[in-house]
Amino acid sequence: MQREIIFTDKASPPGGAYSQAVKVGQLVFTAGMAAIDPKTKKLIAPGDIGAQTSKTLDNLQAALEAAGTSLENAIKVNAYIHDIDEWGKFNEAYIKYFPKDPPVRTTIAVGGFSEGMCVEIDVIALIPD
Repeated sequence: MQREIIFTDKASPPGGAYSQAVKVGQLVFTAGMAAIDPKTKKLIAPGDIGAQTSKTLDNLQAALEAAGTSLENAIKVNAYIHDIDEWGKFNEAYIKYFPKDPPVRTTIAVGGFSEGMCVEIDVIALIPD
């Protein structure tokens, strides 16, 4: 099985030695993405986990679309948030992208994000037949 590197200028660009996404067979694995504006390459809404969750999911949607799928076909989501006390605000923004039959998800509170960054998310999605 071959792997295909996925890149789109509609999602946040990699900030290091990694790809936005990799397609293997019928699966797409994304990198962890944040609320980086693809045009300005700047973090949007520093300190606002709700706005950052939405932008991050928009970035992931763009990467998945470049690979031939979408968030609708997400199987597994890993979310890393800066403060577990903000889980409710994170979840409120997140649920708008998965209103029905959401994928499985792990949400972990972490420290050490760049100043103002609240969330990072990665996705595994299926490419439909």
